[in-house]
Amino acid sequence: MNIAPNILNAVNEWLTPTFDQETQAAVKELMTTSPKELEESFYKNLEFGTGGMRGVMGIGNNRINKYTLGKNTQGLSDYLHKVFPNEPLKVVIAYDCRHNSNTLAKVVADVFSANGIQVYLFSDLRPTPELSFALKYLKCQCGIVLTASHNPPEYNGYKVYWQDGGQIVPPQDKEIVNVIESLGYDKIKFNANESLIQYIDTEIDKAFIKSSIENASFNTPAEAKDNLHIVFTSLHGTSIKSIPDVLSQAGYKNVHIVPEQAIPDGDFPTVKSPNPEEPEALTMALALADKTNSDIVVGTDPDCDRLGVAVRNNDGKMILLNGNQTMVLMTSFLLKQWKKAGKLNGKQFVGSTIVSTPMMMELATSYGVECKVGLTGFKWIAKMIKDFPELEFIGGGEESFGFMVGDAVRDKDAVAATLLICEVAAQAKAAGSSVYKELLQLYVENGFYKEFLVSLTKKGMEGLQEINQMMIDLRENPLKEINGQRVIMVEDYQSSIALNLLDGSESTMDIPKSNVLIYYTEDGSKICARPSGTEPKIKFYISVNAEIESVSDFDEAESFLDQKIQNIIADMQLN
Repeated sequence: MNIAPNILNAVNEWLTPTFDQETQAAVKELMTTSPKELEESFYKNLEFGTGGMRGVMGIGNNRINKYTLGKNTQGLSDYLHKVFPNEPLKVVIAYDCRHNSNTLAKVVADVFSANGIQVYLFSDLRPTPELSFALKYLKCQCGIVLTASHNPPEYNGYKVYWQDGGQIVPPQDKEIVNVIESLGYDKIKFNANESLIQYIDTEIDKAFIKSSIENASFNTPAEAKDNLHIVFTSLHGTSIKSIPDVLSQAGYKNVHIVPEQAIPDGDFPTVKSPNPEEPEALTMALALADKTNSDIVVGTDPDCDRLGVAVRNNDGKMILLNGNQTMVLMTSFLLKQWKKAGKLNGKQFVGSTIVSTPMMMELATSYGVECKVGLTGFKWIAKMIKDFPELEFIGGGEESFGFMVGDAVRDKDAVAATLLICEVAAQAKAAGSSVYKELLQLYVENGFYKEFLVSLTKKGMEGLQEINQMMIDLRENPLKEINGQRVIMVEDYQSSIALNLLDGSESTMDIPKSNVLIYYTEDGSKICARPSGTEPKIKFYISVNAEIESVSDFDEAESFLDQKIQNIIADMQLN
């Protein structure tokens, strides 16, 4: 078989005594039986993306295994000693329901402890937002969570958090990567110092639940809570450890949990994908909602940082909200509550991202509050809190079903967000309204913004090349017209240049570089192209809008915008 030199070098390294006999045997097996799989496993190193490192589990430097995670952890240990030379070092580690998460978490704990670092390791799986909370609660310098979010069962991952509770951001991420890449696998210290590994659970759980309730409760009367019927599903993930307790202790008694999905299971047996962004994932929850005549459905992904929400429309039918809709509903509710409490004085802000709905800007402006917009990923919203300590953070979100309430957790947090959307629903119902009616009223007041995501999966080496070529074409031959509308502006976040196509002028964008392109057309449409940092996908985010004078205009306006979205997809050949 003909193996490329770079792949052969990597393979040969994994056949040395640095790697255990089991690993060497697995590499030899791939060489003889699965040459294509061998290529995929060794053609590159797994890289940090927007959500840390995520990949398929298996043998090789392009896979998640004890050696790739061990190398990450050794490099991170060296970096911690360098950055905090005179401090006792502490890290906290959590993991989700995925296969091997518990054993990989112990490997990570072993390497940290072998480097003289105190480790707090959760004794069982926990939601990712609890890791962010625990990091600050325990005053650690660093935190790790083993998770692959909503990826398929064969995936796992490794997310790194810093002492503010947020994920690592530039230049720190590059500094850490440089240290990791300069290491040989033979430098990994796998021999644990067990005296430095402390298991944690109940104390942190209680503090996290208390904090979640304090941050996401807004004086909802007990009667309103009693009248709200909720269906909740953890989709076989970690949220079962927190959300039922949070809802119960917050006073919500009528919570119906989907029993078939309540047991954590890395195979996610009842769904094609454990992703609340996918309508199919909430099929069982919607059926239970109809059976129990519930008002709202909430489903969370395996690591409990994203939530999907369904509510009843004006005809009483359950409909799924998208991430932009839940984001504007929760943001509007928070702004209203802050205003009612007399807490808005021009020194607050909400956070969003460049691929999320522009309606967030309209909402914030209507309350005299700043809306800060960053790159995709909640690490950028967490960074806003750190960068602007003089401002209070109210809340923020992104289109991919994530939301953050206050700053106790510095990452998207489906625990607090679940309670918050139930507060929205309970108060709306008590006032003779509904979540759906509140959403339509927001469209009347701020403009009707409708978004749609096209996600194209391109797997493996060839897929990566195809994605790269699509971005090159969009950069080097920018579209002049989309759906009969002139393109008036192109923002290239890789070059940090915004090009005005009407007059040819250029301006520099003060935002970190990223492989993202955004097209704006003369009718106010916005199309963003972005390769995923954690999945083999290229994503196109489409936003269109229209003014509506009253709720009665909604159906006609929605049909118009739906057609416009389909026309854009056809014109850009994205189907």
